[in-house]
Amino acid sequence: MAKSLVVVESPAKAKTINKFLGEDYIVKPCAGHIRDLPAGELGIDITHDFRPRYVLIKGKGKIVRTLKETAKEAPKIFLATDPDREGEAIAWHVAHEIGNSKNMLRVLLNEITRDAVLKAIQRPLELDLNKVDAQQARRVIDRLVGYKVSPFLWQTIYRGSLSAGRVQSVALRLVCEREEQITGFVPQEYWSITAALCTQRDIEPRIFEAQLVKIDGKKASIPDQKSATTIVSELEEKTFRVVDIKRKQQKRNPAPPFITSTLQQEAGRRLKFSTKRTMALAQQLYEGIDLEEGRTGLITYMRTDSPRIAKEAMTDARQYIADSYGVDYVPAKPNIFRAGKRAQGAHEAIRPTSLVYSPKKVKKFLAPEQLRLYELIWTRFIASQMKQALLDVTTVEIEANGYLFRASETIISFRGFMVAYREATDEQDDETQVKLPQSLSVGEELNLVSLSPEQHFTEPPPRYTEATLVKELEAKGVGRPSTYAPTVSVIQDRGYVKKDKGRLFAVELGMTVNQLLVSAFPDIFNVQFTAKMEESLDRIETGEEGWVKVVTDFYTPFESTLSQAKEQRTELKKSLQESTDQTCEKCGRPMVIRWGRHGRFLSCSGFPECKNARPLGQEEAEPEPTGQVCDKCGAPMVVKSGKYGRFLACSAYPKCKNTKSLTLGIPCPQPECEGEIVERRTKKGRVFYGCNNYPKCKFASWDKPVGRKCSQCGASFLVEKTTQDKGGFLQCPSCKAEFPEEG
Repeated sequence: MAKSLVVVESPAKAKTINKFLGEDYIVKPCAGHIRDLPAGELGIDITHDFRPRYVLIKGKGKIVRTLKETAKEAPKIFLATDPDREGEAIAWHVAHEIGNSKNMLRVLLNEITRDAVLKAIQRPLELDLNKVDAQQARRVIDRLVGYKVSPFLWQTIYRGSLSAGRVQSVALRLVCEREEQITGFVPQEYWSITAALCTQRDIEPRIFEAQLVKIDGKKASIPDQKSATTIVSELEEKTFRVVDIKRKQQKRNPAPPFITSTLQQEAGRRLKFSTKRTMALAQQLYEGIDLEEGRTGLITYMRTDSPRIAKEAMTDARQYIADSYGVDYVPAKPNIFRAGKRAQGAHEAIRPTSLVYSPKKVKKFLAPEQLRLYELIWTRFIASQMKQALLDVTTVEIEANGYLFRASETIISFRGFMVAYREATDEQDDETQVKLPQSLSVGEELNLVSLSPEQHFTEPPPRYTEATLVKELEAKGVGRPSTYAPTVSVIQDRGYVKKDKGRLFAVELGMTVNQLLVSAFPDIFNVQFTAKMEESLDRIETGEEGWVKVVTDFYTPFESTLSQAKEQRTELKKSLQESTDQTCEKCGRPMVIRWGRHGRFLSCSGFPECKNARPLGQEEAEPEPTGQVCDKCGAPMVVKSGKYGRFLACSAYPKCKNTKSLTLGIPCPQPECEGEIVERRTKKGRVFYGCNNYPKCKFASWDKPVGRKCSQCGASFLVEKTTQDKGGFLQCPSCKAEFPEEG
């Protein structure tokens, strides 16, 4: 009997599903996308409604042939790729390649468990062509941007690995703008004053601290030390009296279960995982882990923007909470969380697929990083269905002749969800720590123990981490759950942004690329424009708008802006140059800083008439006198630094352009060569030592020769060496004998 074919994306997913289905099914992976736009050309017919031309991705031919052969005899074909736009598009491409469309069915798997897979197979759907159109519109727009703007970058900055992207360039812009805010930030001085106070009538007075918050009814503003000292002097003679005590109960709600962005943020803060690593681990937990009872998925689909939870999952969570923590921690009604206004709501939140698989039970089957992420998802989900935490907040206001101080304490009276989970940003309240004396009453006078003025400075906004950048992208509506991790990764992979101690820094190349893109394409790489484009793609998915219209509305102004940018390329290229106070040693024109494929370098502003250039940082040193005279004009000869090292030049330059190699006074060691060793530089600026008879003699050494003979083998010179263990010493290049630098 012929078997029905089930097509999934990954071998791991195929392995899990294969164990749930009987002998009537065969599960095959397609390994992600099988078709895409061609790599070496635009692949879009702009004049015919932006018709894309899809080709098989290199290396996918064997996979497609296997799927076709299996599909020939299959009575039914189930397309069980991921339940999002990309998954729908993959299913559509697979259907196009293998044919047999009459028996083609779509299966959506929000979780990969036995029950979920069997129910989905029994209730198949049709392909959602609106989702396919939304993905196709995104792919076409991204190809148009990348294919047309990237060459513009190559021609304006340098040809190499530079690229632009609709979403990646906006993410880069956010990082660069934050860098500019930090660079341009001017710290402002301010002071605070803390009073240490205690009660007068307690046998053992309890000292507590209060902050100065108001002066004569206005917010306290202390700009400098002089002002702080004056206030302290006045307060030392004043009477401190309690004027108000406020007690109230605060309720703190549990956080919703994870969606893609919040999982990436919390895993970054708490576990120090990159967004890319977080999603890779989540994918493994979703596709299936080998447990004692067989392979099964441990979490629901990890690309989602909705905190919605299935009723069955809520019921299971409430029962688990009652059994594990007590009925006092179960709310009267299940906690329902609202999705953001941009959320699609098609999927559930990220949660455990079954509470049978506690972290403790599956610990031995998981790698350490898998376990840590699974515990995070587990505890967040459980806590989301628990009661609120209750906090008793006491605020005391103390007045001293127009100066108002404030002290407060927070005591957790009922921990609620906090017994299971607390966000990394939560304050670490401790119910056992009481800061205020219990006997305080309104009108009571207090003893002043001490006054502590303290200097502060305002601080610039912090650099983004991967987690906070994802949060910013989400808040501004840029990108979607499937794009956050790739976006954050690509700006680092391109060398635009580097990560140091968890923070993202825009490097010079990234700042330059951003400067050019913002100057040339002020609207295309704009946060608001990109967010509106995401909304347009969402409307395509819901059937409210056609994909061709959305692409047309984008392309018309984009093409116009691109044409203007190309016309202004010369001016834009000049705007990226930086002037210097150095002059060209060949023609006397000013030197400027330009970009090349190996980074920034010094170049003559007279290019292309004068092609003089040298590495940046190799500034022209003051000419060194030598005591020699020019054999052409009689002027003194001096030592100068050039692109390929130091050399002798006539001081009358540019009238006299006589130059000679600067030798070290050491003969070349090569047999029958009468040359001398000179200092040179590679094209990248690295110093080396070679023969001045090059190219006839090709002797070269990275180590600097020293004019001392080897006492052991008689070699004509030694070379300078430095190691961490030995420090500086001399070594014979022939016999490797070692000598001290002196003596």
